[in-house]
Amino acid sequence: MKALVKYERGIGNMDVRDVPVPVPKAGEVLVRVKSVGVCGTDLKIYDDTFYSDVPVIVGHEFSGVIEALGDGVCRFHKGDRVVAEQHVGACGICEDCLGGRRHLCKSKRSPGYLTDGAFADSIAISESLLHRIPDGVTFDEACVIEPMAITAHALFEKARIAPEDTVVILGCGPIALITLQILKAEGAASVYMTGLDADEAHKFDIARQLGADALINVQRVDPLARVAELTRSRGADLVVDLSGAQAAIRQGLKMLRKDGRFCAVGLPHDDVCVPWSDMVLSAVNVFFSYSSGYRTWERCLSLLERGGVDLKPFTQNVYPLSDWKRAFDDARSGTALKAIIRP
Repeated sequence: MKALVKYERGIGNMDVRDVPVPVPKAGEVLVRVKSVGVCGTDLKIYDDTFYSDVPVIVGHEFSGVIEALGDGVCRFHKGDRVVAEQHVGACGICEDCLGGRRHLCKSKRSPGYLTDGAFADSIAISESLLHRIPDGVTFDEACVIEPMAITAHALFEKARIAPEDTVVILGCGPIALITLQILKAEGAASVYMTGLDADEAHKFDIARQLGADALINVQRVDPLARVAELTRSRGADLVVDLSGAQAAIRQGLKMLRKDGRFCAVGLPHDDVCVPWSDMVLSAVNVFFSYSSGYRTWERCLSLLERGGVDLKPFTQNVYPLSDWKRAFDDARSGTALKAIIRP
């Protein structure tokens, strides 16, 4: 079969190659891949700024159809439309696995960089990681569930979004735009988003259509002053960082009301210096969120099925596997809000 392989470390060193079709082991299924989203991690793997256990098939945000079953599979059948969590190799017996947090298992090996991923005709994956795609949800929409689940986990399981919350989202990328919709669906009173000049031409318009109450170009206005104005100097109940930018994180911590919540999802390139004394005196609650779990995936699929979140804006740029380089370039430049490859 054809697959996009990172064949050795270094910048680039990625190409479509012929590889054997995987054979599902006991408890696994073979999924015929239909759609795969291009993630920022994939771009970092290409740039060799993110570790990859080469040679490895890249890609992890996928949807598809089960085409073969390994021994012992009992909950799913051939022809089922599925998406899959990322916790390949989770041991199942450690404290985290037994506590429903297998995404934190030390044995986990995520597909796409530590084990073979989904930019391929087929992928073998454990039955325990699968979720059924609801009727009416397309494969292109379903492959966006993985990044949606990351931010949903942060909101539902960590920051505990509450009705009538006033929220600031730091960043205006694809995950931020999904976060906006989840917040609105869960009853947030007001959601404000920050962005840059590069976001103003296209992403700000999408954010307005999706319900953003205010958009703040941090290159044009003082974001602290603007949030103070919007909240009548009260401050936000919740700030969600999806930018990973040090300056944005420091500003976001100062946007909170006393006893407010800050949820960190974005990954900075370096350590972040924060106003620790101010945070103590304001009793700021800081949450760090990583990956996602089973319950969050089910909630995301329900939200999508009920129309609480619209993923169609993220499915407008689709490429064949042979055109993967253009898909990566369009994802990197922002020309594509979300680049999707159909193997």
